[in-house]
Amino acid sequence: MKPLVQRREFVRSGVAAAAMITSSVSAQPDMRLAFAADDDANSPESVMKMKSFPFYRARGTFRELGRQHGEQAIVQIQSHVEYLRSSLKLSKDDLHNRSMKFAPLFQRYCPHLMDEIHGLSEGSKISLADALAVNIRGALAKAGDGGCTAFVVGASGTAKGEILIGQNSDQLPAGLALGYVLYLQPIDKPEVLMWTFGGMIGYHGINSFGVGHFANDLGGGPAPRLGMPHYPSKRLMLECSSLVEVEALVRRTQFWANGNYVLCDGQGRILDIEATPEGPQFIDDSGTGFICHSNHFLCSKYATDINHRLSAKDSFTRLDRINSLIREAYGRITVDDCQRILRDRDGQPCGICRIAQTEHPDADWVTAGITVASIIAEPAQRRIHVACGNSPDNSFVTYAMDA
Repeated sequence: MKPLVQRREFVRSGVAAAAMITSSVSAQPDMRLAFAADDDANSPESVMKMKSFPFYRARGTFRELGRQHGEQAIVQIQSHVEYLRSSLKLSKDDLHNRSMKFAPLFQRYCPHLMDEIHGLSEGSKISLADALAVNIRGALAKAGDGGCTAFVVGASGTAKGEILIGQNSDQLPAGLALGYVLYLQPIDKPEVLMWTFGGMIGYHGINSFGVGHFANDLGGGPAPRLGMPHYPSKRLMLECSSLVEVEALVRRTQFWANGNYVLCDGQGRILDIEATPEGPQFIDDSGTGFICHSNHFLCSKYATDINHRLSAKDSFTRLDRINSLIREAYGRITVDDCQRILRDRDGQPCGICRIAQTEHPDADWVTAGITVASIIAEPAQRRIHVACGNSPDNSFVTYAMDA
């Protein structure tokens, strides 16, 4: 099957991102290391002043994709490993032992992505166990990773008659310095354009067939068990050519924990999947032409009082707010409207665009989390728009698939 569109376009971005993409792949690691050596540049104050994310690209075999990714994002990846050890309070050996328990699952479900993770470890100069760890994250401690408010608007709801999909990624502020946009051109697989961080090979984005996925944590629900982490599963979704393939993938995957996916494809379908260790629940738009989701269950099986009490309280107000804003503009929604919606601060500090309620070092994302990135995708145009952090002064930067 051919990609959805053959159009090519170069990334449009701020000065910092432009400098990164005009450098050669081999030169970028040195530039990133020079940046890492600057203590002022890595201070919390400087991180919160970031205006845009770096842009990295890789093409070739899966091993080559991982190696090129690792070379370019070496600082973010090594920092992510240290962050995991610190936040999970694990020794180096404990982190390695826990992450390697997942290796058989990677070999079972995605052996080609295991090759990519081998390349990632080589490029970023970390162990294979550490490269697995950054692609497992919360499953290492059976803990949630963050919030998020996601949406998809079908073609009938937009001004251009093309699907728009996206989300805010809500995490602890430490995630801000780890983020970047990644463009992958694998051999014999769809091209992938996503916002990700710290060596994760699957996160929020689109592919060249028009498949897009964005995701949320879920409160309550079935208990975690040994199973596939969500991040490599997200990448496998971006190797699909349609939502029919995504549905089949989710049905045959044993997930470690609950997670939600807001999805679209190049045939105009939109769908939401609440994936659990006990199997998926599928939610359609019920004729509204759009779907929004935050951090609580919506399916009839798990939308219970006990699960809702275990969900972030602001999840309900964020969902009500984004549903209302999309409903008001439905039929004429543009990218600019989506940008305004994702940067909406109504209900601060727990608006759609979140600010921290506390800066206590031991607080979880529910009270200390912020919007570290706002992402909007135009799958038919093969591009995404990303705003860095939650500052109203930071504009959206456009990143596109190109030759």
